[in-house]
Amino acid sequence: MRKMALLVFLLVIMSGVVLAQELPIVNKIEIQGLKRIEEGAVKAKITQKTGEPVSEERVNEDIKSIFRMGYFDDVRVEMDPFEGGIKLIYAVKEKPTIIKVDFQGNKELEDSKLKEKISITPGSIADTVLIQDNAIKLKKFYEEEGYWLANVVPVVRKYSATDVTLTYQIDEGPKIRIHKIIIEGNSHISSSKIKGAMETKEWWLFSFLTSSGYFKKAQMDADVERIKNLYFNNGYIKVAVAEPEISVDREKKAMTITIRISEGDPYKVSSVDFSGNKTFDDAAIKKLVTIKPGGVFDKSELEKDIQAISNLYTDSGYALVSVVPDLVPDEKNLTVRISLTISEGEKYRIGRIEISGNTKTRDKVIRREVRFDEGDVFSSSKLKRTYERINNLNYFESVDIVPKPKYEEKVVDLDVRVKERPTGFLSIGGGYSSVDKFIATVDLTQGNLFGRGQYLKLKGELGGTSSLYEISFRDPWFLDKPISLSTGIYKSTREFIEYNKKAFGAYIGLGTNLSEYWRGDVSYNFERATISDITVGASPIILDQEGTKTTSSITPTIARDSRDNYLDPSRGSRNSLSVTYAGIGGDNAFFKAAVDSGWYFPLGPTTIMVRGRFGYSKGLFDKTLPLYERFYVGGIYTVRGLGFGDAGPKDPATGDPIGGTTELIFNTEYIFPIITEMKLKGVVFFDAGNAYQDFDNFGYLRYTTGAGVRWISPIGPIRIEWGYNLDKKPSESSSKFEFAFGSFF
Repeated sequence: MRKMALLVFLLVIMSGVVLAQELPIVNKIEIQGLKRIEEGAVKAKITQKTGEPVSEERVNEDIKSIFRMGYFDDVRVEMDPFEGGIKLIYAVKEKPTIIKVDFQGNKELEDSKLKEKISITPGSIADTVLIQDNAIKLKKFYEEEGYWLANVVPVVRKYSATDVTLTYQIDEGPKIRIHKIIIEGNSHISSSKIKGAMETKEWWLFSFLTSSGYFKKAQMDADVERIKNLYFNNGYIKVAVAEPEISVDREKKAMTITIRISEGDPYKVSSVDFSGNKTFDDAAIKKLVTIKPGGVFDKSELEKDIQAISNLYTDSGYALVSVVPDLVPDEKNLTVRISLTISEGEKYRIGRIEISGNTKTRDKVIRREVRFDEGDVFSSSKLKRTYERINNLNYFESVDIVPKPKYEEKVVDLDVRVKERPTGFLSIGGGYSSVDKFIATVDLTQGNLFGRGQYLKLKGELGGTSSLYEISFRDPWFLDKPISLSTGIYKSTREFIEYNKKAFGAYIGLGTNLSEYWRGDVSYNFERATISDITVGASPIILDQEGTKTTSSITPTIARDSRDNYLDPSRGSRNSLSVTYAGIGGDNAFFKAAVDSGWYFPLGPTTIMVRGRFGYSKGLFDKTLPLYERFYVGGIYTVRGLGFGDAGPKDPATGDPIGGTTELIFNTEYIFPIITEMKLKGVVFFDAGNAYQDFDNFGYLRYTTGAGVRWISPIGPIRIEWGYNLDKKPSESSSKFEFAFGSFF
């Protein structure tokens, strides 16, 4: 194939074109055998030039260069006499083309995922090296997904003289569980604490729910950084974490991961200084720096300080500010000097605000949630708040706000990109409620009516102990003004333990934002209620209210809501005060006030929630407080683990709950992710609360604890919770399973 010297010699002798000891001149170069490859691509690899004597060395290198293109099975060179010299012919044989790529044997990983990992597609050249390289890529991908015993074999089948098909035969094998994670070299931070910082976990009983217990390369790489950060946060700035060692027991189908750590020594902060600040004086910057000389170096604390300084500038228009830390360690004294260099940049204003992706929702519905006007000074806190407000509309699957600086004009354009999701909801079916037993429901809701942001709901609910029919409407911007209008009518029946209640009512309310987080509302409600079917031997409190009475009431409410997400908050709080006055006509006259305060604190990927409620009610003008306006404590919305009304006054004659005129409730929750992609979370809680007759025994509380799961499902939030009664009374259950569909705490 490459016997160039012999060919040159024979052709020179036969041609008689040149004299002895002279090499023939190449007068033409020709490529033969091409079908799909461009001739120019091949000629670009040829260094032998026309008009020059033929060079055996060059021709041999040209053959090698053409081979390295990867497109050919064979390359030959021939010479023919041509115009007093020779014609150099490069004869090639192209590799076949792959016309089909498929997979066989894969069950756990879909074809679409496998295709994303390979570079071969129909139309590619059937290059052996490339085919094998992609088989290795697929095997690595299987290993990253936990299938360490997977085997991938490429099979090439001839389809025609120029075409082949490629099939990757896959034997997935079982998914290998992580049996043990071994930490070596750590003496200052415990193995349990290191493992706690990692997302990669050893396999355990509930791994089928959490998807933990299996090796994933990307997750492991991130865990190495998490381990380093754990040490950085404790002063070990010289820590080194080796690449994790993986060993697989093929018989037991179990994996052991060994992570070796070189800790080094902890460093203390010797000094903290900063430079480059012109807009804000040293005192303003120092106030934001929490890391102090003499303390152990903490990377997370330093990052918070850098973010605080950045926020100070970005909230004042300096959109491109940068704060760069420089750490200078003193290995002799085991200290580190921190220098922060501030590059302020220029002050920017808001340019154009573009909205895209909204096919149904009108621009104005989104734009009125934007906390900027064009020309305003840029502010990172307003940008964050804009995202929260648009996201809290719950009209969109995703919300992205992309700042686009224009350096010459010193403006930042905002590109608000949304992806809409269905806001209409129709439910026809049945279920079981822990309070109302069996329920049949029909629920038609449109949360974004005609793309105007209006809310319309038609609801019918028929349960074993209750029924409800309701039509409600809400316009958050009534007549395109920042005033909300809400109205509705309803009809309900409910069987309480000692009596039944039937009611028909209607309400109307107006509200407005008082500031960014404060809101005020006032609503009027009229209800006609009938108390009947009173149990024989019921207390006088119940007997006195038999019959039909009307209630005409007005309720002003003031609330401050800074939660980052209304459905699934992780930070912020909601605090409200409402006062109901009944007696504007009607039969009933009473006063009812409620204070509600809930706070959310992020702790890494988890959240701590603390909530407190206090309520007080009293009949007015010598009239009795209606039974259905009393406070009933116990159940999934108050104190979990207790029955409805168990925490509160009881009927002396029957022992059944009759509600109280005062309530005090506390809830504490620890919320943690189970499957992040599904928005499935777990919760551990501790509840305390009680209802009181006036203020008798006020402060005495009932206590419960428990756990549950919460799921932001495609049709709304779902709660399933189990509460344990820590102070069980006679006739009470020791624990309760409860569930609810709707808003969380």
